[in-house]
Amino acid sequence: MGVWDVISDLVEAATPWTAVEAEAAPEPKESTDSKDEDSKSEDDEDGEEEEEEEEEEEELEDPKDKFEEECKNSKQCAPAKHHYDECVERVTNASDDDGEGEDCVEEFFHLAHCATQCAAPKLWSVLK
Repeated sequence: MGVWDVISDLVEAATPWTAVEAEAAPEPKESTDSKDEDSKSEDDEDGEEEEEEEEEEEELEDPKDKFEEECKNSKQCAPAKHHYDECVERVTNASDDDGEGEDCVEEFFHLAHCATQCAAPKLWSVLK
């Protein structure tokens, strides 16, 4: 066994995805028509039960979104929200002929940062 054989063996061992080996799917067994019909009706019933279970599961709401929305409208973030709202109004009312193309990204990030900082302690108290 040479040096290159050792190196290639190490490379193969380190990269298992290079050789894909999968088992063949089992071939379906042929049976009488009556058994097929029974199995089809059982499959339909199972599918209906799964759908009902999925409908019963409620989607969990992220409390972070709720807390951040409350904080955006709170007294603590009022200055940042005021600057953001002024910017949005100014940009909306500005004409396209101006050519400057102002946006409110900076103001938005200040508001988002304020809301995140305000919501963090409330979020930790809920998650603990």
